[in-house]
Amino acid sequence: MVTLLKAGFNPFEDNAELYAKRVQKESVAPPVMEESPVSITAVEEEPKMSLREAFDLSLKLKEKLISPKTKSNDENRVDNFLKWLTTNRPEIKSINQLGKKDVIQFLNEELYRTSARSRNNSRVDLSSLMQTLEDNDIIELNFVKSIPVLKSIPERNKTYTTEKQEDIFTYLEKHDPILLLFIKFISYNFLRPIEVCRLKVGDLNLTNKTIQFKAKNSSFKTKIIPEILLNDLPDLSMLGKDLVLFTPEKIGGEWSTRIDNKRDYFSKRFKSVIKDHFNLGVDYGLYSFRHTFITKLYKDFAKTMTPFETKSKLMLITGHTSMEALSKYLREIDAELPEDYSKSLK
Repeated sequence: MVTLLKAGFNPFEDNAELYAKRVQKESVAPPVMEESPVSITAVEEEPKMSLREAFDLSLKLKEKLISPKTKSNDENRVDNFLKWLTTNRPEIKSINQLGKKDVIQFLNEELYRTSARSRNNSRVDLSSLMQTLEDNDIIELNFVKSIPVLKSIPERNKTYTTEKQEDIFTYLEKHDPILLLFIKFISYNFLRPIEVCRLKVGDLNLTNKTIQFKAKNSSFKTKIIPEILLNDLPDLSMLGKDLVLFTPEKIGGEWSTRIDNKRDYFSKRFKSVIKDHFNLGVDYGLYSFRHTFITKLYKDFAKTMTPFETKSKLMLITGHTSMEALSKYLREIDAELPEDYSKSLK
């Protein structure tokens, strides 16, 4: 009632006209405010890097940090992996589409086709390449490093008996003196076959009786050349310092090929000249001479020295970087054997 009175209604008069005006006012719709159209700017999506572009970038970034051999291995690994993806995962085009399951499947097929060791090597190489991409914000995560390493049985060459080693040397003196000298660098200087292949004439300092070479885990190492090897060396004084020490035809010459090819050449030459002739199994090879002569040294030193003294002296000769590494190596080649324990069994 109070509301109507305030609005102007009079209980003593006809309010029909006032009521009609009130209803008309309330029925008028409020004005509609027109909204200006909102412009939506399209966000451009960053182009995804293709698999080939990503791995090529990783190889380029690593190039200055790795050896030519490692670079070649990485390139071959990438080519094999990309070929596998093209055949088995053709829908994967960019590096961001690549998943952990894809790499696991590739590694599993590598395992079926080769060995656990080869599969693990593939995993290490791919992980290194992917880590470079993660470090450079190309991918968010290197998931390859979380793929477990498989346990593998290490391959090693057996040692030769004294009789067999002497027979081989005698045979080579007559049939292949170049291969014999190659083997003597392994036997007397304890170099690995690939380290012998790297040698140049200038790496031998015959005045100081030393040899400098690129070792497995270091840039360069220096060793003495023992008298037993010096006596077998031909005259090198007239040869150029940059000549390769061992070539297929002579000591000191030109040989332009990859270091892996040189090692493979001498391995195949050893097989055709020695292994086939003496009917040696797969457990015997060029590496066997290194094991044989390290075992021979160890046993000779052990006759007059304590185990610690023996290993300390042997470390300087073999080039092992720690006592633990040398002890592990000696166990692997069965150089450390116990004395006869028959009395304790009676």
